[in-house]
Formats: sequence, C-alpha cells, structure tokens
Amino acid sequence: MESKKPEPRKSSKPNFNFYWVYAGIGALLIAMILSGGSGSAGNVSFQELISKAESGEFRKLSHNGMMVEAWYTDAARDSIMKDRPQSPLGGGFMQGADLMVEIPPSEKNIDRLDQLSAEGKVPVSYERPNEWGQQLVFYIIVLAVMVAVWMVLMRRLGGGGGGGGQIFNIGKSKAQLFDKENSTQVSFKNVAGLEGAKEELGEIVEFLKNPDKYTDLGAKIPKGALLVGPPGTGKTLLAKAVAGEAQVPFFSLSGSDFVEMFVGVGASRVRDLFKQAKDKSPCIVFIDEIDAVGRARGKNASMGSNDERENTLNQLLTEMDGFGTNSGVIILAATNRADILDSALMRAGRFDRQIYVDMPDLKEREAIFDVHLRPLKTDDTIDVDFLARQTPGFSGADIANICNEAALIAARRDAGKVGKQDFLDAVDRVVGGLEKKNKLITEEEKRTIAFHEAGHATVSWMLEHASPLVKVTIVPRGQSLGAAWYLPEERHITTTEQIFDEMCAALGGRAAEDITFGKISTGALSDLEKVTKQAYAMVSVYGLNKRIGNRSFYDPRAEATFTKPYSEETARVIDEEAGAIIERAYAKAREILEEHKDKLDTLAERLLEREVIFKEDLVDILGPRTWEKAEPAKFKGDSSTSDVTESGASEPAVESNADGESAAPAESSAPSADAPQDAEDPSAQKGNSGGDAVDGADENAA
Repeated sequence: MESKKPEPRKSSKPNFNFYWVYAGIGALLIAMILSGGSGSAGNVSFQELISKAESGEFRKLSHNGMMVEAWYTDAARDSIMKDRPQSPLGGGFMQGADLMVEIPPSEKNIDRLDQLSAEGKVPVSYERPNEWGQQLVFYIIVLAVMVAVWMVLMRRLGGGGGGGGQIFNIGKSKAQLFDKENSTQVSFKNVAGLEGAKEELGEIVEFLKNPDKYTDLGAKIPKGALLVGPPGTGKTLLAKAVAGEAQVPFFSLSGSDFVEMFVGVGASRVRDLFKQAKDKSPCIVFIDEIDAVGRARGKNASMGSNDERENTLNQLLTEMDGFGTNSGVIILAATNRADILDSALMRAGRFDRQIYVDMPDLKEREAIFDVHLRPLKTDDTIDVDFLARQTPGFSGADIANICNEAALIAARRDAGKVGKQDFLDAVDRVVGGLEKKNKLITEEEKRTIAFHEAGHATVSWMLEHASPLVKVTIVPRGQSLGAAWYLPEERHITTTEQIFDEMCAALGGRAAEDITFGKISTGALSDLEKVTKQAYAMVSVYGLNKRIGNRSFYDPRAEATFTKPYSEETARVIDEEAGAIIERAYAKAREILEEHKDKLDTLAERLLEREVIFKEDLVDILGPRTWEKAEPAKFKGDSSTSDVTESGASEPAVESNADGESAAPAESSAPSADAPQDAEDPSAQKGNSGGDAVDGADENAA
C-alpha cells in the first residue's frame, strides 16, 4: 500500500501547457515588428526634411507620392543617436528608414524632391504605393487572435479533456472511470447498516465475479438497479462501495453531466458513454441524481417542454434496452425523486431492481455512530446506544454532522476529549439551531413564551399517544424564541387517536396563552401550519374521516397542476371536516389545561426561573406518565434484540414559540408503511430549526 502513495503526488503536479509558448512567441514577434518601425531617429516636418537634405545629412530618399522615407548618413546618425536610448529589442527586427515624413498635398513639394536629386545633393527614388503588406499583417494578427479565442472557448466547453483540449471534445462523455488500479478504496465494510441494500448490490457484484454460479441455473444478471431514498441515507456511498468491491470497470457520473446548452450534446454523450462501457464490458455505469435527465416527458411538446432533455432521455432509454443489446453493462442509478421519473425508464428491462434506502433504525444508527466515532477522541461518558436512541429519524449524513458538531463544541471549550454533553449540545444545535442568549426579549414576551411552552409540555404529558417530552427551554435558538424537545416513537403505521393527540399537543401552546392571558399571539404559527396539514391529510389522504369515507385524493404527480380530483362540493366537505377536527383538538387541549391550571402555572414559573427544564421536572410537577410503551413485534428469522425493527421514525421534534416569526417548513421522515411514499405522515417529523417548530409530520414527506 505504501508503494502507491507517490503516484497521486505525480498527478498533482501542474501539467505544462504548450499554448503559453505559442502565445509568448507571438507576443515577441508583434513587439519586435512594432519596435522596429520607422522613425526611430525622431519626427521632423517636411520643411526640416528638405533643409537636412540640402545640408547633406541623408544618404538617400524614397517617396511614393504621399510619404517620404529618409536614411541618414553614418556620421549624421551617430551625432543624432548618441544621446538617445537604444530600443528594448536592439533596434528592431525589421529596421526601416530613419525618418518617415508625410508629403503635403502639393505638386511643388514633389518637384522640390526631384530638384534635390537633380542638384546631386541626395539620391531620390520613387516607389509605387504598397498598402497590401501592412493590411496583410493586420489581418493575420486579427485572425490569430480570433483563432486563439475560439480554441479557448471550445476547450472550456469541451471540458478540457484530452491532450491539449480538443475542440470537438464537447460531445464526449464526462464519466470518471474506476478500475483495479484506480479504486475508490471503499467497500461494503465501510457502509454501516443498509443490510438489505448491501445484500442486493452484493449479489450483482458476486454475479460479475462468479457468473457461472448463476448462469448454470439459467439466471441472467440484472440490467440495472435504482437506489431510491431520502437525502443523506447513503445511496452514493453504496455506489462507491460497489465500485470498490467490483473487480470490473466502474463508470461514475452525474445526471447533470448530460445536460448542455448545445443541441444534441446530451444524446451524443450518452452514446459515447455506452460505447466506452461496451468496450470495457463487463462493467458498471453509475448515474447519480438521474432525475436531472430522467424526468417524465411532457405530453405536449408545445407547452414549453425541454426537447433537448427529452432527446437525451430517449437516447438513454434506447441504449439501456433498445434494439441493440448491451450485454455486460449494468446500470446503477440513484435518486430521491423516484416519483417524477419517466415510467419507461422505471420498467423492468432497464431497472430490474428498485432498492429503497430507508432511514436507519436503532441498530443501524448504532453502527453509523461507531463508524463516525472512530476518528474522534471520546471520553468514558459516551454511550452509543444512548446516542442512537436520542436520534430517531436521523440519516447517516445527519449523524456524521452531529459527530462533527460535537467535536467542534468540545474544541470550542478547549476540552481534550469529546463527551456526552457535547453530543447532546450538538443534537440541539442541529435540530433547533444556534442558541442566542443575548437576544433582547421583553419580560411580557418572555412570560408569554414560558406559558406557551408549558402548555405544549402539559398537554403532551397528559395524552396517551403524544410523544414524551425530553426538555423545554425558553432560550432563543435559531429563529425560535423557545423550544420543546420530544422523543417520538419509531412507528410505521399511525392511528386516528395518535394523530389527534399530536394535534392536541401542538395546539396546547395557543390554548395556554388564551387561558392565562385571555389573548393569543402569533407565536403559534408553525403549530397551526402543522395541525392544518395533519387535519387535511386525515381527511383527503389517509381516509380517516367518515363523511369522506375510504378515499384518498393524493397524487404526487399532480402537485403542480391547478385541477383537483374532486368536485367543489367535496372540497367544501373536506374544508368543513378539517376545520372540525382542528376545533375538537383545540377544545381538548383547553379542557386538559383548565383541569390542570395550577400545574401549568407551576411549570411556567419554574421555566421562567431556570429557563431550561427536563423530564425530571415534569415528573415532579405533573407526576409520572402511566402510559406504557408497546413492545415491537418480532418476525420469524429475526435474531435482533433491538426494540425497533424498521427505520423511518422521526427525529426528536421541536415545539418552539416563534412569537410572530415565520417558520421554515419542517422535513419529515419516512411515511407509514401503508401510506403513499410521498404523502404526509402525521405521526413523525424531524423538528425544524426555526420559527414555531413542529413535532408532527409535514405533507412534503420524502
């Protein structure tokens, strides 16, 4: 391994570009020509020229009727040039006449020159005008500049590949090739979790390594595999692992590499890519973010559809499974927008397998933490199981970010090692935003925020299906003025009662303001946004309303359209039922708070005193919760001892008081098992970092 280390150093040295030599030679020639021009001995008038000629200072004169050129005698030149500096280039490359003087437009002036010759004072000759030489030099210089600019432009548009950057390289593929000599140095051992995806991709790699094992049974290698999942779940990392594991050439590029401003370039690059792949088959071609080129084609070409992108997609479809087969070329692609891909691209024969890369579950998060904790210096307080349980719904990228934030926080306080509290602070930083203790807040606003957050905490504590609270704070963080952290269950199906309890908890903040102060504020903005989405999802998406019945009007492909798949009467009923659900939830929250008004006041006063309270404070004030968490079901062949079986749960949610500030839309985790993949999961949501944050689901689920 050590012997290969010097190789990247060689490749890192800047390559010598010979165009600089050409540019230097051209500049030198132009400078020499210009510096060698006539008139190096100074400028004189025509009358002075005649006087000098009469005094015998010139050895010859030459004119063309418009200009007269004069050459000094050696003695005259020495006397004139002795006090003048030499030319930078030693007198010029093409030394001309010493003087060039314009002849005034008069026949008498020409006669005076002829008279000088007749008197024998200086030889005078006549030469016909020769203008084409100067024009030719000018045109050559202009043409050379144009050619140079053209070559630079084509070099940049063509990607600069190849020796010297060929002009016609624009239609070539930009794919990066990995093989045995140039590997990614990543294997399946470097990928924590994702066991199902690794098993399916490992089978493709094994087929390439040992094809007889499968072909003897009549099996054929899959033509393609599509990795689908939320951002940050490790799709590209899996592709890198495949490149490191497979002992075959691996082409890697992005879907945007096919997109170009020139017509036909995308299709040309697709053809060139598959031509290279065929030459090196068997091989694997990985296209990251394939939705950039594989978006569903428009039905009406006159409505502004991108014909160039569609032509590129058509060429890709033909190369993947057209009239000519590509035996030995496996297509691997990744996207988090599978719902917008063209149906022809998704069919079997092009992508035989669709591998869903989900959010990591508890055991997978432990494995991911183990990977990212290896380079960190940690103390004995670190408990990987505790960290995994504190981060439900976090993706692999989120966990990597938390580990890095924890290390930065430890370095900020000059600690020698990263501790447990650093990780807890990092989770708060990622979920809630940066803490702002110096933000100016009036006492009235601070009291309103305290009762708002106490209302959230009290209602959620008294409801069976609401998420358990972790801590509450009125310290501003991010765009929010206060926040409450919850630890939702990792569940995959959600009942009506669970959604309703979450809505009640979200409305507890506004209900507490109304009960305590007799007025409400704008601090419940994000609560209202979340509750509204949940109510409409219950009615129009999940079929949880009796008047609408078992119908779902959810269509991920119709989000950008202005038409609805139901009548105006049905829309009116949906509005009525959604509003009724919200009002029932608000009434339930008020009922709970009025029943426990003394506990609400005590909790708010403690929050004003300490600014941050934890679960232990709620147990002390509200008493222990009597709700028992259900044990997860175990399936046959499941040897895991984990109390969580699948991923897709939400992160610790954040309820925060924005007090009028707008809230950023919160991201949600994977939807429930029986729900559309792009629909809202009202039971699980990743907390947002600004505004009035939420603990429920967003309708824009991944």
